[in-house]
Amino acid sequence: MTDEIPPVVPAGRLAALPQPVFALPGGMLLRPWQPSDAPALVAAYEDPDIRHWNRPARRTLTEAEGRAADFRDLWQAEEAAIWAIAPAAARPAVGLIGLADLDLRGGSGEFLYWLLPAGRGSGATASATTRITRWAFEDLGLHRLRITHSVRNPASCAIATKAGFALEGTMRGALLHADGWHDEHLHARLRTDTPA
Repeated sequence: MTDEIPPVVPAGRLAALPQPVFALPGGMLLRPWQPSDAPALVAAYEDPDIRHWNRPARRTLTEAEGRAADFRDLWQAEEAAIWAIAPAAARPAVGLIGLADLDLRGGSGEFLYWLLPAGRGSGATASATTRITRWAFEDLGLHRLRITHSVRNPASCAIATKAGFALEGTMRGALLHADGWHDEHLHARLRTDTPA
């Protein structure tokens, strides 16, 4: 019976933690989303690469401001932990990264991320993935994290590999994109793995 197995992360633990701010190499920062970051959520839909690989929703600026506030609510509800990737010099977000599909009882979560062109090439996504992984294992107490991406998206594969997520296999026909069904790579890290 699963009731006999204690939760890996007790209910209420994530909600009780303040969302940390992390400095990244190259002058980038991970921080909570702010209403002033809403233009990044609008721009994400307009970017063809983000729209193809991540399928963001089309939003007005007002809707995007609401979505930025939703990220705080998702943290409190223990459903997701989402950060803005932004230049450290108090400028608006250029990307999004975090853990969704959180299963605190089972101790797992899945990364999601995207960067606008202004943030690409900085190595911020791999650095952010590594930093959030450390936080998720050491502070939150998760056991397993995963990254899935289309086999046709080598940039995402490189991020997963650089962040120390081992390729575990290929999930056939796992996600429908605008151009049809894509096979997906599955990468994962365990808390017990050697740090990246």
